[in-house]
Amino acid sequence: MSMSMSMSKSRSMKRTQPWRDTAIPRRPPAALLFTLPPMFGNLANWVPFLFLLALAMKFWMEPKGYRLRSTILKLILAVVTLGAIFFSYGTLKGIEPAVSLLAVLVSLKILEAHTAREFQVVVMMAWVLCLCGFLLSQDLAIAVCLFVAFALLIAALVQFHRGSSPGPFWLPLATTFKLLAQAAPVVVLLFLLFPRINTGFQFRIGDLHAARTGFSDRLSPGGIAALGNSTDIAFRAEFPDRRTGPVGPMYWRGLVMWHCEGMEWRAPYGPASISDSSNGYPASDKAVRQRITIAPHGARWMFALDRPFGIPSGARLARGNYLYSVQLIRKTRRYEVLSSTEPVGKELDAYERREALQLPASISPAVRELAASLAAHDSGPRATVNSALQFFRTQGFRYSLSPGEYNKNDLAEFLFHRRTGFCEHYAASFATLMRLAGIPARVVLGYLGGEYNDLGGFFLVRQSDTHAWCEVWIPENGWTRVDPTSVVAPGRASQDLSSFLAGRVASGEIITGRNAFLTRLVRLALVSQIRSTWEALNYQWDTRVLGFDADVQDVLLTSLGLTNSGPLPLVMQVLIVIAALLIIYAGWMQLRTRPRADRIQALYEGFCQKLARIGVSRDPWEGPSDFATRAAKSLPNESERVRQITETYVALRYAPGSDVSSLHKFAKEVNAFTTHR
Repeated sequence: MSMSMSMSKSRSMKRTQPWRDTAIPRRPPAALLFTLPPMFGNLANWVPFLFLLALAMKFWMEPKGYRLRSTILKLILAVVTLGAIFFSYGTLKGIEPAVSLLAVLVSLKILEAHTAREFQVVVMMAWVLCLCGFLLSQDLAIAVCLFVAFALLIAALVQFHRGSSPGPFWLPLATTFKLLAQAAPVVVLLFLLFPRINTGFQFRIGDLHAARTGFSDRLSPGGIAALGNSTDIAFRAEFPDRRTGPVGPMYWRGLVMWHCEGMEWRAPYGPASISDSSNGYPASDKAVRQRITIAPHGARWMFALDRPFGIPSGARLARGNYLYSVQLIRKTRRYEVLSSTEPVGKELDAYERREALQLPASISPAVRELAASLAAHDSGPRATVNSALQFFRTQGFRYSLSPGEYNKNDLAEFLFHRRTGFCEHYAASFATLMRLAGIPARVVLGYLGGEYNDLGGFFLVRQSDTHAWCEVWIPENGWTRVDPTSVVAPGRASQDLSSFLAGRVASGEIITGRNAFLTRLVRLALVSQIRSTWEALNYQWDTRVLGFDADVQDVLLTSLGLTNSGPLPLVMQVLIVIAALLIIYAGWMQLRTRPRADRIQALYEGFCQKLARIGVSRDPWEGPSDFATRAAKSLPNESERVRQITETYVALRYAPGSDVSSLHKFAKEVNAFTTHR
């Protein structure tokens, strides 16, 4: 009767005890912090801030037991944020609106999550958000952040399903890295062998032309100066035939401008292609081979040292001897090109001469008088060029990142009054003066210099290295480079802009507006070494991982003796190899994770066999303790050892928490047990 009442009470308590779900831990929201970096700069500004606000509110709400409960409030927030996304992008189609929508949904889900099921949904959505983050940006720093977020989410899931209290986080983290290490061989195999459905892993979305480069087919005053503080990478260049670059300044040619409007210049809307053989091929000792990895910028510009003549695949050589791509450059592109260290082309046809002497409709009389004075005494083009350079050198012109605003008709203002400018001001004004003096001239837009990375063996050229210079026609030499900026800012041609400005700031010759402490910090040896190491890793990431396209894969397959007969056979081969690896791995894990109890039982059975050989056999129904009692009576001299071995076996077999040392001790005792009747 009492037993029945006790069982009834127990069942009643079970029925009335409320079901308690595990609360969502704090670590998934913490992991989601690492998904924020790719959102900044790629999504509407309010999206990452809303996401961050939701995470902060979750940290505050969870200990107090608060959550977003009202269905009406959820619907209102969803509609408002959906409208904000449409207002920000003008559409709900595309990657950016879709990722923004996902980020908003994750934010709302975090605020309402409080059950085990909702916790798992948050983790799954966060993994999708990690994938979307990689679609937004494939930079190495972003990839590291997303990997950390992915690993922390797995660790939180491991700890959640273990049901343990929030203790040391390194235990589930160790399990996470073990799982990732086990998956790594399959991931590497798929990366190397799975057929490419495109030509690489790196691509950009959004307005690449505006966001990634300062290049334009129009050169306006202040357009290049605005890039003086930009750290965006334009391209990286290697010289396969030499460790460092060529002797002298490195002018990277990108675009040639013919149409003059005073302080503004413009390139042809449709560049005319020419053959690289039209200018003749220079001697082999005058050729420089470069291997260039260009960052995606959404336009067609390609870069090479003055003056390219070996046209890479998928490119054209435009009139003015510069390269342009047949296809828009929307992903990292790697190509080789040859350049000549001496002028090419010694003939100027009538059409080019007429175009290279075109002048704006209105030129002030003072500017015309200046040009006439430079070309006085009929001294020839070279003397006129030198006179113009001397004018810029001696008349108090200053080099500045903030020269103030100019418009295209402010040529006289620049030459006679303010005399402060950046490279585009000097190139535009110098080329206009040359045309007024009767010398064919054009403006070239490209990059100057680059920062050499000794660890990676490459030059890093940033957007801040954008530069404009001039070319004038000298009959005996052809198109000859003249850089008027070099007479105003000596030393700029031999350094990247950042190094040049750092030296000028240190000497007090120039003010850039940069924080002096930060400028000195960046130039510290330790900081420079860390930065060089990181840039070398970035270069390897871009070329070895993101640049692993179908062509590189074909070379790898050929070196491995595999012929790429098509995607389907290759997929089948990959799947067979993966299946074989998984079978081998499963067998190995089975051997490694065989229950320890099996070894304990095997040792005890060996002990029983030893006793059976001397006439003390164990009956199938006989337990260890009963058998030990009977064996001790049959073997009085070994009774103590029999009891000790049996007690150790029982403790190892049935007692919780037995350690490895006890197992070793048990094995030693069994192996040492020998007796005779």
